[in-house]
Amino acid sequence: MRSRVPASSANLGPGFDAIAVALNLYVEVTIELADEFAITSEGNGAGVFDDDQNLAAVVATSILGHSNFNLHVKSEIPVSRGLGSSAALALAAAGAAGATDPLRVAASIDGHAENAGASMLGGLVAAGVRDSEVAARSLVLDDVWRFVVVVPETQLKTADARRVLPSSVPFSDAVANLSALGLLLAGLANHEAFVPWSMDDTLHQPYRMELLDFARPLLECLRDAGARGSCWSGAGSSMLGLCEVAAAPHVAEAARQFLLAHSEPGDVLVLEADRAGLVIL
Repeated sequence: MRSRVPASSANLGPGFDAIAVALNLYVEVTIELADEFAITSEGNGAGVFDDDQNLAAVVATSILGHSNFNLHVKSEIPVSRGLGSSAALALAAAGAAGATDPLRVAASIDGHAENAGASMLGGLVAAGVRDSEVAARSLVLDDVWRFVVVVPETQLKTADARRVLPSSVPFSDAVANLSALGLLLAGLANHEAFVPWSMDDTLHQPYRMELLDFARPLLECLRDAGARGSCWSGAGSSMLGLCEVAAAPHVAEAARQFLLAHSEPGDVLVLEADRAGLVIL
């Protein structure tokens, strides 16, 4: 069986660990029963984890109850760049292995219900976990939005980005994020209602800025070039500019020039929201 799953960008500024959007970069996992385990891979991450400890292999083995299968992973999703690669891979493996609840499997392994939820359902998603139960719900997303994603070669593991976060935050910061998130959801649903500061965050981005020298000026560059808002993609290292269709090419070019000017190797992608989510092929 073969499954395909989109990448995702979580948080989108103030929606920390709560919302994510599926993006049209994909990972495919193919599983065929065999006499013994074998794995092949291509694309991002190819050849790095080609053994039985590959995340897809671990997920498939836990579902099938054995490791007598051929596994092939084909991925367009950059690893450790804040684009939900782990959640997408776990979800794709669960789908290809025939899991009855791929979302629960992926969320429990990856630990990010919002990434898994977006990759599962497609589009814009709110998600959370309570008492081991995963809930994910689709939200309205205006078709006009495009996502300019700047993917530097610099990797940033989520665990490292978590270590700099405080154990508590000021009450005023929590309130600021709640109001911004409400307005952000309204603006994502209808671009005419978008409020520029609704992508501002006080819970995680300020604490992570020092991890990447280019983060703050790059976010400013995206907005100056015409993005309606900009934010970290997940825990980074990728940065995202929220753009209307007409502005996206100009914003992407400005981001490329920024990378050149700062001698920061990387790619700039203009992506759309994936609306299909998990597909069994």
